[in-house]
Amino acid sequence: MKRVLIVGSPGAGKSTFAQELAARTGLPLVHLDDLYWEKEQLGQQEVPRSVWQQRLQDALAGESWIMDGNYNSTITMRAAQADTVLFLMPPRELCLWRVLRRELSGRHPHFAGTRPRWPDREFLRYTWHFPDKVTGMLEHLP
Repeated sequence: MKRVLIVGSPGAGKSTFAQELAARTGLPLVHLDDLYWEKEQLGQQEVPRSVWQQRLQDALAGESWIMDGNYNSTITMRAAQADTVLFLMPPRELCLWRVLRRELSGRHPHFAGTRPRWPDREFLRYTWHFPDKVTGMLEHLP
């Protein structure tokens, strides 16, 4: 187990699990949110697509890693490079509660220092329906 991909619903505990697994295994930890977003004083801004793709390619080229995050458009590419794929699937009610709690508290693990905010309706809908979409994600894995 040298390249581990952790995916699951927002609020499923991917980052927490990835941190614990990295601490136990000594494998380098890559959070996709850290590659995709530029942190700003009052929020976050998406990086240009070319920057995102280069950052992801560089991370995937590593000899070993634990990578957490969804970003469905790259799931096939990431899964093809992984030797282990873990899906975290707690109940959707728990995931939705965790998303609301972390956003309203301003304690999102990858956006520390950003202001608390109410998650937009689309993100809440995505979180709620994530279990329904997993079947589609699994069909695209190598």
